[in-house]
Amino acid sequence: MDKFVYLFDEGNSEMKELLGGKGANLAEMTKIGLPVPYGFTISTTACNAYYEAGKSVSPELRFEIYEALATLEEQTGKRLGDTSDPLLVSVRSGAVFSMPGMMDTVLNLGMNDETVEGLAKLTENPRFAYDSYRRFIQMFSDVVLGVDVFYFEQLLEETRDEKGYTSDPELTAEDWKEVIGEYKKIVKKHTRKAFPQDPKEQLLLSIQAVFDSWHNQRAVVYRRLNKIPDHLGTAVNIQSMVFGNMGNDSGTGVAFTRNPSTGEKKLYGEYLINAQGEDVVAGIRTPQPISTLKDEMPDVFDQFVETCNHLENHYKDMQDIEFTVERGQLFILQTRTGKRTAEAAIRIAVELVNDKVIGKQEALLRIDPEQLDQLLHRRIDDSFVRQHIAKGLPASPGAATGQVVFDADEAERLTGDGRKVILVRPETTPDDIHGIISAQAVVTSRGGMTSHAAVVARGMGKACICGCEALKIDLKNKQFTAGDTVVNYGEIITIDGSTGEIMLGEIPMIEPELSDDFRTLLSWADDVRKLKVRTNADNPQDSRKAVEFGAEGIGLCRTEHMFMDASRVPVVQRMILSDTLEERLEALEQLLPMQQEDFEGIFEAMEDRPVTVRLLDPPLHEFMPDKEELLVDITKLQLTYPDSPELKEKEQLLRKVRQLDEFNPMLGHRGCRLGMIHPEIYEMQVKAIFYAAAKLVNKGMKVIPEIMIPLVGHVNELKEMRKLVVNTAEQIADETGTQVDYTVGTMIEVPRAALTADAIALEADFFSFGTNDLTQTTFGYSRDDAEGKFLQAYIENKVLPENPFAVLDQNGVGKLVETGVKLGRTAKPELKTGICGEHGGEKTSIEFCFNAGLDYVSCSPYRVPLARLAAAQATIRNSKTEAVVK
Repeated sequence: MDKFVYLFDEGNSEMKELLGGKGANLAEMTKIGLPVPYGFTISTTACNAYYEAGKSVSPELRFEIYEALATLEEQTGKRLGDTSDPLLVSVRSGAVFSMPGMMDTVLNLGMNDETVEGLAKLTENPRFAYDSYRRFIQMFSDVVLGVDVFYFEQLLEETRDEKGYTSDPELTAEDWKEVIGEYKKIVKKHTRKAFPQDPKEQLLLSIQAVFDSWHNQRAVVYRRLNKIPDHLGTAVNIQSMVFGNMGNDSGTGVAFTRNPSTGEKKLYGEYLINAQGEDVVAGIRTPQPISTLKDEMPDVFDQFVETCNHLENHYKDMQDIEFTVERGQLFILQTRTGKRTAEAAIRIAVELVNDKVIGKQEALLRIDPEQLDQLLHRRIDDSFVRQHIAKGLPASPGAATGQVVFDADEAERLTGDGRKVILVRPETTPDDIHGIISAQAVVTSRGGMTSHAAVVARGMGKACICGCEALKIDLKNKQFTAGDTVVNYGEIITIDGSTGEIMLGEIPMIEPELSDDFRTLLSWADDVRKLKVRTNADNPQDSRKAVEFGAEGIGLCRTEHMFMDASRVPVVQRMILSDTLEERLEALEQLLPMQQEDFEGIFEAMEDRPVTVRLLDPPLHEFMPDKEELLVDITKLQLTYPDSPELKEKEQLLRKVRQLDEFNPMLGHRGCRLGMIHPEIYEMQVKAIFYAAAKLVNKGMKVIPEIMIPLVGHVNELKEMRKLVVNTAEQIADETGTQVDYTVGTMIEVPRAALTADAIALEADFFSFGTNDLTQTTFGYSRDDAEGKFLQAYIENKVLPENPFAVLDQNGVGKLVETGVKLGRTAKPELKTGICGEHGGEKTSIEFCFNAGLDYVSCSPYRVPLARLAAAQATIRNSKTEAVVK
């Protein structure tokens, strides 16, 4: 029979999958002798067994729980339900991967009408005892019985107002007794049952509630966002309670061993005197900086600093630590690897290498490539005059502009409509997760640097300001005031999460600057990786930015983007509307110097790096006016100016648009099919490429053009188009007297091309897998239709694990890529292969490309650093796998 329950001294940090991250760390801290309140962990396998049994606790699990409880009672000398010296416990979730605030917790379990009196006598502190009981009723009712916490908070606020108090610590024991009586009435009203008094019943119900919380909405959303598998389940940790609300010699707090926003090696955190843990993270009271604990409790502070150093040295990483002080004695309730911003992650990794704590490869593996995105975007322009209205705590760096919204659902809805919003709340709760995901940034009027909003926003790389007490938020009227300024729903504000400033209106942003640590880390990545990284760029500006970010060439230059310039569209349309070849050639002659200028700029920006130019790919109708808009214009002209020349012109345009119209343009007259039927278009583009290359070669520059023929499905298409390129290149060489080295290849983006890659390779110098179109043609999905109509439902219902346009479908599309590489290199061993779809900037897809034997990936300029790091990680992981196999 499987063992389901483990005492803290039976586990260690290597048992994360079984005990969850929290349980494994509690066991590890117990093992190394830190002051951890004793307890036990119910494993993730027990959680899965609970669901397999139809959400039922089996007799075997119940037996193990009671057996572990007996050991806990023996260790503490207290008994659950004892009226003279009661054992009180916390019941907390603990997933394999940290999911802060996403699942449920119950504190002070074991309290009832009798044990509260015993606790009051034992501690000689009735106020503490009754405060603890009311907290338990409120939390248990919310988490286990499903009674909304709003009813309890409302009653508590009314009680404070009635008695003239401004904060909870002012309530006396008698006050808390009154509150408890009213709390019980709330429970009876909403559940039609009395509040449960049996501690063992409380325990089992709480364990079930924590198991159930694995599938609550916020946990599901968080797992989907962070790609955490649903099958892992959560562990449950039962731990003897220690109390931070026993008076002014007690307290509770959360601290990081380094600053999670900047990475600075300095203790960072907050605490509250005479409070319990949920007071800090819930933002009910604004806590004090951890540094002031040195004045309040100097001995405790020194011990805590020593413990933090011990934990960071033991785990060799920044730690996020929860602690409680009970009557001057320090207890560590939890440690975990701290969530951090990208800036902090890089600084910490580099400093740990410099301090010889970890090696360079370990440092590279510790950075999530997706995090780098945070560092590559804009911040507020300091030269711009700001209209400050308030300042709060700088909880998560970065800047954002958006419309003010006060509700998470509204944030999600407006973002879905394409609006940028900033979520403003008194405080956030885990139920607001979808709104935080949707918003550009988050602002709260309560809570500190370790509140829910701060931790979640930092993890997502979103700007966040917390504890901005100057804001008076009126949720009912959808507005907030800051001094004399009133800001209404929908008005635009800008926030700076690095300074805590809130400003009216939209403020200009400036481009990011990369830190020395960032460059150091990426230089380590470049030393390790075997996969080259190129960029997708269509203009000199993007090309230069990509080179700045470390791109080793252009893997995809889309020439159609050059046609879409507003000044060129009329010439392009004239080319399309031409009735004769002569007219078309005349329009193409006008376009040629424009294209040549484009290529000169790009070749110059890339210096001696290769540039893969894809000849025109989309169908011609994409350059024409919208058919529906034309119909509207024609109808208006027919009614108002029936004899106007403009009407005849638009009617002619409509006839051509209808002629070009296709039932399925994605599979229609586009790509190389366009070049086969209208070779003069491709010829003009090839001329522009070689004129530009020859001009720069004559200036003493090295140019490496790679001509790419799109959408080839049959070798004869490539054979014909290659001949066109070769003939045109020879013509320009003769004309200019300049020989330019070049290669000709193709995009593999239809299944037939992958399946006949051995034949196609005979006519190709390189393959570039266009996985955007290859995904469409493999699945038979039209991307726009799929993403707009059913793809999200497929992902939510687990029909597909991921959006295949964002993350490469390795089992389907990936097999075609592997087949294409294998067949191509069978025919031509020196064949160069790469990928140029959006997948070239996604970390798991990059690892697949490495394992498939590709030579390079190509992605947007701002994804280049991510790709460099992901490519290095793929090399490291693969070399470790090879070492294990050997």
